[in-house]
Amino acid sequence: MKHFAAGAMCVGLLCASSTVVAATDLVIATVNNGHMIEMQKLTKFFERDNPDIKLKWVTLEEGVLRQRVTTDIATKGGQFDVMTIGAYETPIWAKKGWLLPIKPNANYQVDDLLPTIREGLTVNGNLYAAPFYGESSMIMYRSDLVKKAGMTIEDRPTWDHIREVAAKIHDPAHGVYGICLRGKPGWGDNMALITTMANSYGGQLFDMNWKPQFTSKPWKQAVTTYVDLLKNYGPPGSSSNSFNEILAMFNEGKCGIWIDATIAASFISDPKQSKVADKVAFAQSPVGTTDRGASWLWTWSLAIPKSSKNPEAAQKFINWATSKDYIKLVAQETSWGNVPTGTRQSTYANPEFVKVAKFAPAEMKAIGSASPSQNTLPKSPYTGIQFASIPEFQTIGLAAGQQMTSALLGKVTVDQALTMSQQVAEREMRKAGYNK
Repeated sequence: MKHFAAGAMCVGLLCASSTVVAATDLVIATVNNGHMIEMQKLTKFFERDNPDIKLKWVTLEEGVLRQRVTTDIATKGGQFDVMTIGAYETPIWAKKGWLLPIKPNANYQVDDLLPTIREGLTVNGNLYAAPFYGESSMIMYRSDLVKKAGMTIEDRPTWDHIREVAAKIHDPAHGVYGICLRGKPGWGDNMALITTMANSYGGQLFDMNWKPQFTSKPWKQAVTTYVDLLKNYGPPGSSSNSFNEILAMFNEGKCGIWIDATIAASFISDPKQSKVADKVAFAQSPVGTTDRGASWLWTWSLAIPKSSKNPEAAQKFINWATSKDYIKLVAQETSWGNVPTGTRQSTYANPEFVKVAKFAPAEMKAIGSASPSQNTLPKSPYTGIQFASIPEFQTIGLAAGQQMTSALLGKVTVDQALTMSQQVAEREMRKAGYNK
């Protein structure tokens, strides 16, 4: 939609009306989280420098956002000019021809993007979404409890060692649980963690013939370890816990070890939010037998659907919102502790950021070592670490996640959960024509 602002030009007593500005409404669909809310607050700076563009925000909960943007892009609805999408959707939609390539301006510095983040958003050499913030997964733990127990956590421990430490620091009588992990079912919830565990035991989601691998030995080792940890050393009600629930518990001092998104590090080390901010330490995700695919990789990114009515204005906004200058603007308006992380090498090289972000080296190392193409020890036909970047994965991942939660609750055995996951996966792959 265009808005025309009328003006007047006068010479003496004679005046003639003239059209001054044609303002373009740029409609942006985004997720309702802290970094995106902050971006909306800073809209005034973009509009000040681009008076011909007016930003219109559609802010949605993650699940609703996925549904709305997927429906719009698949039907070529054209409701949105900019969409906030993830590392899962980007390569799938790019291959379908649903996205326009990102064309950074001269000041953007594409080479400053972290290589693994850039890789996950690139198809056939073209960037199809620009990263707003990125994350991997890592260990976050209470160094005081670990030290008191006479234990240590090395930078890349084994899952067996994590079990030993969790057992030592588990003290439910005093409100401390040895380990907190996601238990809520979902391809982006419990399956995000469990898949990295299976990878670290030498597993994969599909072999090179696209046969699902849920009943393989690595998957049994991973799920057995996962269930054992939470049943014996986790908090009650783990089957309902996702990121936000565990974050709240950790900040209250109730979790000894937490393995989850690196983005959590800034929250748990912030004394305004966390009661244990000065007692937190970080390490790389645990391994079973290999570090290949042991930590996940995700990014919330901005993309332009092919159906956008204003692609040039959309490109201009994306260049602004994902630039080095935008990160500096957030720091200037709030603090370096609040900037979106996980996207640019220059952020981690900035001494002001490093000074306030003690988690920065561990976060950057985790993101840098998580490759969507070098994702599993055996060769895999898919890209993605905690997911397979194929349309069918959402259904498979959700069904498997529900089975893992059932195993955690003791409703089925680990073997039964894996067998049922395998059956669902094989059926979906046959329907899609992968396996005859």
